[in-house]
Amino acid sequence: MRIRAERGGVRFGWNGAFRHELEPGLRLPLDRHGVKKHGKRSHPEPFLSVERVVDNDLLFRFGVLCHTDDFVVVSLVVSIAARLDHGVSFLATTINGRRMTTQRTHDVVVIGGGSAGYAAARTARETGADVAIVDQGPLGGLCILRGCMPTKAILRSAEIAAVMRRAPEFGLSPVEVRASLPAIVDRKDRLVREFADYRIQQLRDPAFVLYEAPATFLSPYRLQVGSTCLSAKSFIIATGSVPREKVIPGLTETGCVTSDSLLDRREQPESLIVLGAGPVGLELAQFFARIGTPVTLVQRAPHVLSHLDADVGVALGQALAAEGLRVMTDTQALRVRRDGNKMAVSVMHKGKEELLTGDLVLNALGRAPNIAGLNLSAAQVTVDAGRVVVDAGMRTSQPHIFAVGDVTELHDVVHIAIQQGELAGWNACHPGDPPRHFDDRLAAEVIFTEPQVAAVGLTEKACRARGLSYLTGAYPFADHGKAMCLGSTQGFVKLMADRANGTVLGAEIVGPESGELIHELLAVMYYRGTVHDLLQIPHYHPTLAEIVTYPAESIVEQMRQS
Repeated sequence: MRIRAERGGVRFGWNGAFRHELEPGLRLPLDRHGVKKHGKRSHPEPFLSVERVVDNDLLFRFGVLCHTDDFVVVSLVVSIAARLDHGVSFLATTINGRRMTTQRTHDVVVIGGGSAGYAAARTARETGADVAIVDQGPLGGLCILRGCMPTKAILRSAEIAAVMRRAPEFGLSPVEVRASLPAIVDRKDRLVREFADYRIQQLRDPAFVLYEAPATFLSPYRLQVGSTCLSAKSFIIATGSVPREKVIPGLTETGCVTSDSLLDRREQPESLIVLGAGPVGLELAQFFARIGTPVTLVQRAPHVLSHLDADVGVALGQALAAEGLRVMTDTQALRVRRDGNKMAVSVMHKGKEELLTGDLVLNALGRAPNIAGLNLSAAQVTVDAGRVVVDAGMRTSQPHIFAVGDVTELHDVVHIAIQQGELAGWNACHPGDPPRHFDDRLAAEVIFTEPQVAAVGLTEKACRARGLSYLTGAYPFADHGKAMCLGSTQGFVKLMADRANGTVLGAEIVGPESGELIHELLAVMYYRGTVHDLLQIPHYHPTLAEIVTYPAESIVEQMRQS
């Protein structure tokens, strides 16, 4: 069967033997192979009839089918939808007393209603597109429900507890601090509920069509969503990530927890082993240590935060060790097993195998793209090592299918996922225009430990790897007046700048309020500013912010001497 759009209506034929105008009253006989050849004899059932045609809005109705598979009819109708230039609405009907799959068409279908997905949907809708959002729930997204917001809520409780224990340092009477994990979780839940309610309100805005069901691709242009089959001009995959499992033998089978489940735990563990020293592992390790749980942190690399420079990771590792955490670097976890009521982790530490035991083991070995069940092979979308491959315009191997956020594993942070979503939403609705590209030059991150860690742009080791001619300047918080007044003197600020002209290439901060301080450097980099510009910007005294001028001065002096 051929289906094509022609001026004056849609025509289709069977083996070239006949053509019919698609108009009200048209009755098409069907068999197991689709549309039967039209003849003078009476049409046996089953049949497909056209009920209404109004401004390219077509309503089909199916006759009672006796010998035709549901799949034949569904395939026929979806084929017509995929080839029409305009949207087609296919309403549910009944086949032999059973409700048939509903068919719907949109301009853009966004799979995932988290931060990246909502940004993509909002941007596409602003262009005037008919946008659908598919999310199997619970609505809210990773950041709100199991990521950024709940962790920051519980970390605040631990921060206050740590400050209270230091009361004598500031001339205050000592206080006994006791943490109540159920009360901390209750506070977190109240905040998360408020954040989630707001996001749900956004997703259920009448500007969008929201489908709350799992999604799986049937083809590059068809998506099964519950009992509904969606067709679209463009799809945007924004399904986020899930904790990595089966990285170590016994990790899953023994009941190791992930950050997803640990955030809801109301019983404080007697001891905790954390596998992995990335942002999630570090934040949760310090949280539990500060509320009274002995914590052992296991990291395979020579220092924590192995993707950043060594001096950054070493400084944070030393700060955590000073708080009482056991930080085991250069340590490989071999296997996990249960030992009675305890968990046992075999590790290779400094060339010797050692057995660690604890009440609970946290799997903080990273997250993986959440693409299980999407059937991306049917969509002919290229996947490499579990991640969806995209270009700078967030396009996959299928030009009309985009992917954003954690499924790409480019930068697993929310503000970048939002940027990617906005780019994909715009590109999806402007296929004839030059695509907008994602620029990772300003990629930034913050780890909310204490001291905090923040970075933007290139690290020093990235500058070396790229063969850049650069200079570095650093300055410690221990020699900074405002930090000394605050009693927060751990860490330093480090800048990387072009040797020739002083353009700021990147920055790393370990210290108080690093997550706030990094934004001045991000702004300077946005405008491609230099260390000279940093020195020209007035900085109030005494503030933490003025510390960035000292490494800038160091680099300027090095430029003068070279």
